[in-house]
Amino acid sequence: MRTIDTESTPRATAASEPASAPPTGQRQRAALLPWIWAAALCLLYATVAVRRHQLMRTTGYDLGIFEQAVRAYAELRAPVVPLRGEDFNLLGDHFHPLLAVLAPLYRLFPSPLTLLVAQSALLALGAVPLIRWAVRAVGPRAAHAVAAGYGLSWGIASAAAFDFHEVALAVPLLACSLEALGRRRWRAAVAWAAPLLLVKEDLGLTLAAVGAYIAFKGSRRLGLATAAAGLLGSALEIKVLLPALDPTGGYAHGGQLAAAHGSLLSALAHAPLDLLRPDLKATTLILVFAPSALLALRSPLALIALPTLLWRMASENVFHWGTAFHYSAILMPVVFAGLLDVLGRERDPRHVRAALATVLAVTAVLLPSFPLAQLAQRATWHTTAHLRAARELLARIPDGATVAASNRLAPQLTSRCTVVLFPTFPVGGRLYEYRRGNLPAPTAEWIVHDPEAPEAWPYRRGHWPYPLEQQLTELAAARRTYGYELVARRDGITLLHRKAAPGAPPPRP
Repeated sequence: MRTIDTESTPRATAASEPASAPPTGQRQRAALLPWIWAAALCLLYATVAVRRHQLMRTTGYDLGIFEQAVRAYAELRAPVVPLRGEDFNLLGDHFHPLLAVLAPLYRLFPSPLTLLVAQSALLALGAVPLIRWAVRAVGPRAAHAVAAGYGLSWGIASAAAFDFHEVALAVPLLACSLEALGRRRWRAAVAWAAPLLLVKEDLGLTLAAVGAYIAFKGSRRLGLATAAAGLLGSALEIKVLLPALDPTGGYAHGGQLAAAHGSLLSALAHAPLDLLRPDLKATTLILVFAPSALLALRSPLALIALPTLLWRMASENVFHWGTAFHYSAILMPVVFAGLLDVLGRERDPRHVRAALATVLAVTAVLLPSFPLAQLAQRATWHTTAHLRAARELLARIPDGATVAASNRLAPQLTSRCTVVLFPTFPVGGRLYEYRRGNLPAPTAEWIVHDPEAPEAWPYRRGHWPYPLEQQLTELAAARRTYGYELVARRDGITLLHRKAAPGAPPPRP
C-alpha cells in the first residue's frame, strides 16, 4: 500500500523505504503517539461521564441496568437485573456475555464510576490502531489530525456522554480488526473481529461484513468462512439463545423491523424508501461520514458500516435514526479506517493536507453540537441546591436495602442497594395498564422520587416510564394504600419508608 508522509517527498511509500532508517528517538515518539492520544482522550471522556453522573444526569436505564449486570458477574451470579424486571436475565434482552470481563475490575472498585471510566478507556483505545495506521499512511504530524478527528467525533462523544453500553467493548476490537485489514493481515483481522459475537447479537453481521471484505480483497476461503460464522452466530443468538433467556420467550427487539407494514416481507419491499425517510435518517447518514470529509465513502471498508446502518434505518424505533446515544460509536472506527485507506493511496501530499484540513474543520463545526461541549458550559461545574438535597436523602437509605427509585436516582444506589424503577417497569417492554388499576403493590422498603428532569431527555421529557402525573398518583397511593411513611422531603424530592409487617416474607424486587 502506498503511504504518504507530508513531511517527506511525494515519492515516499511503504514499498520503498528510505535507505536510512529513522532515528531511534523518532521511532520511539511515533510508537508512543497513539498511546499519548489514547490517555488524553480517556481523560476527556471520563471527565464528561463522571461529571454527568455527579450531576445525576445518568439513569437507571441504562447505567443502573449494566451496573447490576456487572455486579452480578462480579459476585459469580447470572446477570439478573432487578431494574429490568423480576428475575430478568439481561442476556435475554441483548446477548453481551463479554461484559463479564469487567467483573474483576468492578470487584475491586464497586461503583458505577468504574463502568463509566472503563467505557471511556475502551472508546479511547479505539484510537490506538487508527493512529498507528495514520503514522504509516500520512506521517506522524498529520496523524494528529486523524487522532483529533476520531477522538472528537460526534459518534464517540455521544457514546462517552450517555451512561454505559456494551458497544464500548466492540470499538477497540473493530478498530484493531480494521487496521489488520488495512495491512492485509487477514487472520489477525478475523481474530480481532470474532469476539464481536459476544458483544451484541447484531454485531455478527459486522463480522460477516469483515469476512466479505476479506473474500473480496484477499483469502476467499477465510473470508467466506468468516462471513458464514458471523451470519450463523447472529442467527443463533437471535433465534435460539435470546428467546431461551427472555422471560417472554421471544426476541424483545425483533418486532421493530416489521411493525410499520405488518410483516417482515412488506417491510423489506418498502425498505428502499423507508431507509431515507423521514429526513432525520438522511441527515444521520450524511453525518456518519462527515467526520472523514465524506472521503471514507471512496473506500470499500465503508461497506463494513452497512449492517449497522441498515438495521438502524429499517428500525421502527425513532431513537435509532438520529445521532444521540451510543448507536454510532461502532461506526466511527469504520469511517476513519476508510479515510486512512483513501489517504494511503493518495499520491499527492497536497491532497492529503487538504483532506485532513477539511476533517479538522468539520470536527470543529460539529463539536459544539455534541456532548463534549458540555465541558465548556458553566452549568456542568455548578452543584445546585437540588443536587445537594438529593444526595442528603439518598444518604439516609442504608446499604443492602431494597429501593424503588426514579430513573435518574437509580444509578446513585445500584452499587449498594437492590434497586427497581419507580413505578415498576414490567418485563416484556410494556407499561402496566395503570388506567385499569393493574399496577402491582410495591414491595421495596424505600421509595425515593424526584419529579425533576436535569436536562432535555428523550423519554417523556425525563419523566419515564410514566407521565409525571401518574408518578405522583402512585407516590400518593404508596402512602395512602400501602403504608409507606414520609421520611423527608427536600426541594421536591420525596423519601418514603415502609417497615415490613411481623412475619412477612422479605420484599422482592
